[in-house]
Amino acid sequence: MSSPAVLASKAILESIDLSKYDSEQAKLMDERCILVDEEDRALGAADKKTCHLMTNIDKGLLHRAFSAFVFRPTDGKLLLQQRATEKITFPDMWTNTCCSHPLDDFEQEKVEKDQLGVRVAASRKLEHELGIPPSQTPVDNFQYLTRIHYLAPSDGVWGEHEVDYILFLTADVTVEPNLNEIRDHKYVDKAELQAMFENSGNSFTPWFKLIARDFLFGWWDELLARRGADGKLDAKSLAGLVDGSKVVKMV
Repeated sequence: MSSPAVLASKAILESIDLSKYDSEQAKLMDERCILVDEEDRALGAADKKTCHLMTNIDKGLLHRAFSAFVFRPTDGKLLLQQRATEKITFPDMWTNTCCSHPLDDFEQEKVEKDQLGVRVAASRKLEHELGIPPSQTPVDNFQYLTRIHYLAPSDGVWGEHEVDYILFLTADVTVEPNLNEIRDHKYVDKAELQAMFENSGNSFTPWFKLIARDFLFGWWDELLARRGADGKLDAKSLAGLVDGSKVVKMV
């Protein structure tokens, strides 16, 4: 495979007409993702449409992303969302609280030190998708755990190929969903989530299934076990739990 930088410089990337898709979602495809190599070194930028076409993914195009998991601090339940039917990739699937991308369009979201860029992007997208005020998702309250490199097709046209930062947050949040982004949302405990996975009537995003399979339940146990003196859970208590210095390859 060629590197993303080589692909971009040779201008051999494919494009597509988005006129048949939801207009709001099509407009978001103009946002510019951060291209990276397999070690998560930034190489430039390309629009979201380019980054998510399987023809480009099959040539090696890779970009940076995040998956945010918001837990209620009182009972430790996890907030899930079901992606809207209007979504161009992975419509109608259940997933973690918020999954998206830091953008090259915003200088602060390109800052790599202490994962600041992805934490800023997570707060921005929690507001955009679920209507959660940024005051309820302070950037410093996100706990970074690790990064995974995965590839997953959505259909014959679209897919994901990402270095995905996993972020935990414990917060009482006010959800006012953007219905163009999400169909439904709910809080679940571990047993309820496992039951959802076992129900063949549910479908889930591939990154969420990967994270749940290898990491989520163990980290969730650790979070529940570290309840503070005030009786509440704090994602920051997981600092140092995982060596997040390397990209975990899951492709």
